[in-house]
Amino acid sequence: MTIAPASGANLNISPKRVTFDRSHRSGSVFIFNQGSGPGTFDISLVDRVMMPDGQILPLADALAKPETKAIADRVRSAKNVLQVSPRRVTLDPGQGQTIRLRMIGAADEPGASELRSHLTISTLPPREAGTTAEAAAAAATPQGELRFQINALLGLSIPAIVRLNELDMRAGIENARISYEQLAPSLGAPAVRTAILTLELVRQGANSLFGNVEIRTLGDLKPLPLGMARGVGVYPEIERRTIRITLTRVPSPAEHLEVTFTDDDTSPGKLLAKLIL
Repeated sequence: MTIAPASGANLNISPKRVTFDRSHRSGSVFIFNQGSGPGTFDISLVDRVMMPDGQILPLADALAKPETKAIADRVRSAKNVLQVSPRRVTLDPGQGQTIRLRMIGAADEPGASELRSHLTISTLPPREAGTTAEAAAAAATPQGELRFQINALLGLSIPAIVRLNELDMRAGIENARISYEQLAPSLGAPAVRTAILTLELVRQGANSLFGNVEIRTLGDLKPLPLGMARGVGVYPEIERRTIRITLTRVPSPAEHLEVTFTDDDTSPGKLLAKLIL
């Protein structure tokens, strides 16, 4: 996972998520500037909420909207039980930094299976990106117009999850169906009839899900599936998430498809759900 701010920094972060429980109270994340310029980054814990279509929204925004408030109310924050260090770093090209997270105090939330916040890395604009009133006036055109430079501040987030009880990770696949759309396979190519599999990944246990969806022809042992979605999560504030996966070809009417969801969290590769179409 990377971000490339305007400064020329290009940040990579690993792993994609970090989890804690009573036996594992500390963790670390490594960030690396693989870009051509230096960058300064703020590091914080931010609460976010997942919507049934997979969108991740700032919790404050979701709480303020009637249509998303009911889901947002179910989020249980981990901000009060996690400590992060450092909180700001400046990285030259080719330089990395380990971010350490540690559980502090007792993590307890009645009725909750896990707490979650998102470790968020935000870019800061370089010093030369700003300007003074004098500099702005000096940059004015002969017609008295001011010229502005806009610098985008980018960021990335990974979930930081605190599990409170014994792990309960179960899943199901429901309402799978194939539809067809006219899509261009690449930029500039003509649109062709394309098969899209839509399904609902159902969280049946108390804990969040994180894993990979694959679609194959039943009995096919080829290494490449017809379609896949990696790193799919379903957080406790929702019971099900809708996923759309573009297939590499249109299946024939005689083909049966096998849709699987495998864990990529505590037991990588473990089959959690399967459906035959």
